[in-house]
Amino acid sequence: MKLKTPSKKILQNVAFILFIVLFLFTPLGTFVKIQLNRLIVFSPKTIAVQDQKELSSYQWKLVDAKGEIISLQQHKGKVIFINFWATWCPPCIAEMPSMQKLYDDYENKAVFLFVTTDSFQKANQFLIKEELSLPIYQSASNPPLEMQSQTIPATYLIDKEGNVVVAKIGAADWNSDSFRKKLDNYLLE
Repeated sequence: MKLKTPSKKILQNVAFILFIVLFLFTPLGTFVKIQLNRLIVFSPKTIAVQDQKELSSYQWKLVDAKGEIISLQQHKGKVIFINFWATWCPPCIAEMPSMQKLYDDYENKAVFLFVTTDSFQKANQFLIKEELSLPIYQSASNPPLEMQSQTIPATYLIDKEGNVVVAKIGAADWNSDSFRKKLDNYLLE
């Protein structure tokens, strides 16, 4: 009895399925996704003035790893950079180094809030592993409507008047010269 060898098309399909499984469900796949995201990120765009929305509320409460509660109200009148992220999110991980560089240079000029749904233990382990020193928080109440997104990363820049001037869903290069220039302009206003 002679055994049939699988056809070339079947072998190609099996190889394709194996590739997809490796890409989606292994650390190598995650690494590749992070690197691809870093290659394709661009500087975020500012929202046209006529399309900007003013925050409907500053009553949003956040908690830090020490259990201290802060309110967005404490930062009213300042330029606020808010990023929603998670340790399992490749686009979030891809943009973190650019955010770290931005934070290093602007931490005393603007307010930075990096908001995660991960446990503080998991988030802090991630930050240590990636050599990041970003201030992380968890939501203790719902954010203003203008910053509610079902997708992460989601990043918002709020100007001193409370207008959402940047709303970026997905990874971006936050350390670009063009974004720094925008941020400098908002800080001077």
